[in-house]
Amino acid sequence: MRPAIRAAVPADQPALVALDEVCFGPAAWSTVAWADEFERLSDDRVILVADEGEVVGYAVLLLPPVAEDVVEVLRIAVTPAERRTGIGGQLMTAALARCAGRTVLLEVAASNESAIGLYRGFGFEQISRRRGYYGAGEDAVIMRWRETV
Repeated sequence: MRPAIRAAVPADQPALVALDEVCFGPAAWSTVAWADEFERLSDDRVILVADEGEVVGYAVLLLPPVAEDVVEVLRIAVTPAERRTGIGGQLMTAALARCAGRTVLLEVAASNESAIGLYRGFGFEQISRRRGYYGAGEDAVIMRWRETV
C-alpha cells in the first residue's frame, strides 16, 4: 500500500515531533520549533506528510510567496522501517510539484549517500559545500534543482 501524500494538519504535530526525534536524534527540532512551523503554514511553509494510517514521513518546505525567491527543502525524513520503499521519492515528487518554475535548494550531510542519491535522481546538483557545518566536522553539501522545460 502506497501512503497518501497530503498537507499536514495541526493534529499531525505530535507525530512529526516524534518522527523527527527518531530520524534526527540530537539535531531534531524541538516541540516549540515544530509549533512555529505550523504557525507559518499560511505564510511561507508547506509541510507534507506520508500517511499510511500513521505518519511515516514528512517534508518541510520554505516556499516564499514571491516566485523569484528560492524555495528551500528544510527537512525530509522517512521512518527507518519504511526507508528504501519509495516514500522519500513520493514526498520529493509532491514537494517539487509545488515548485514549478522555481529554483529549489537543500543541504544534506556529505555522508548521507542515500539521500544524495535520491536528490540526484530528481535532478539536484551539488553547487557548494559547507566545511565542518555539522557536528564532528561533517560537511554539508548544498544542492540545487531547477525545473527543466
